[in-house]
Amino acid sequence: MLLDTCALIWLAEGGHRLGEEVRSRIAVEPVVYVSAISGFEIGVKVARRKLDLPVPPRDWLTAVIEHHGLAAVPLSLEICVAATTLPAIHQDPCDRLIIATARLNGWPVATADQVFRRYGVEVVW
Repeated sequence: MLLDTCALIWLAEGGHRLGEEVRSRIAVEPVVYVSAISGFEIGVKVARRKLDLPVPPRDWLTAVIEHHGLAAVPLSLEICVAATTLPAIHQDPCDRLIIATARLNGWPVATADQVFRRYGVEVVW
């Protein structure tokens, strides 16, 4: 399962904003992934003062990934190109990269954004 950026943030905040299905799946999935693009998105949110973290984004992400036993997925050339070929349903480039990552790997996505379903991605919420 792949976490979208909001799901990652909410997990780090204690998980109370995550859906019950997401919390259950996180507990049983052998590996829960986070896309490298979430690091970019979190850094942008901090820079724009839309997210307040107790430490710099890199330190925060490292701690959250380690604490929750997550696996970071790098952005490959294949993922980046696949994101450009998706139908123009969703305009957020970060979400398009998360969707492309999920599609290429056959992973469901933990997200509150139901638009992901329109790409044929299993949404866990």
